[in-house]
Amino acid sequence: MIGILYFSSTGNSLYIAKKLKENLGGKIFYLPKYSGNGSEFEKIILVTPIYSFGMPKHVYDFLPKLDKSKELIVVQNYGGMVAGADYLMREYCTKNNLNLKSIYVVQMPENFTLSFSVPKFYLKKVLKKADSKILAVVDAIKNEKYNLPKKRKTKEKTYLKNMSNWYKIGKEFKTNENCVKCGKCIGLCPVGNISIVDEKIVFGDKCVACLGCYHRCPNKAIVYKNKKKKNRYINPNINENEIGQDI
Repeated sequence: MIGILYFSSTGNSLYIAKKLKENLGGKIFYLPKYSGNGSEFEKIILVTPIYSFGMPKHVYDFLPKLDKSKELIVVQNYGGMVAGADYLMREYCTKNNLNLKSIYVVQMPENFTLSFSVPKFYLKKVLKKADSKILAVVDAIKNEKYNLPKKRKTKEKTYLKNMSNWYKIGKEFKTNENCVKCGKCIGLCPVGNISIVDEKIVFGDKCVACLGCYHRCPNKAIVYKNKKKKNRYINPNINENEIGQDI
């Protein structure tokens, strides 16, 4: 069985994972809830967004634990630019002696929109093109048309410096008068960074910049730096309740 491991906060990676499963078979596992090392799979496909020209912390922490004998294929998705995140992934897998076969990149709608808004027409345009790109990845995997990036742009120390500052994002989150303390943000945070203290939503210092709470609050009650932005993003082709689940 192919194991499709994914990290997703707004559904982009899950959408890709579901397309891969539809065409290649296997089973999908949400990385923060997965406790294995991949040894039970014939082949592993990791689907991950690009964060700070690198990878989410869950992916960074998981890869060294992965069974080194299993074939690994990585599918990265990005909203703005790749900027060498694919080569950084190659370097990191090599450093950890993983059996990396190929890395593919797919553009998906941008969701890191704390300080700007992406026009809806552009989001639709990116989504429209995404299916053909995902199917091209499927074809490449089926026919073992493997590819590894050769150009280096981002150094690991630059990415690690960026990651060390992610907690600051959580420190700038607050809830406004729309908050009904439903607790959804608490349940979906992959690192348990959100809690209720004295009947107030409190954001801790472990934020990993996934922005799941920000985008998926049903009342848009979570604000960043007190900015009253209305736009939020959840992949429209995904049932939101599936995000964070094994499928």
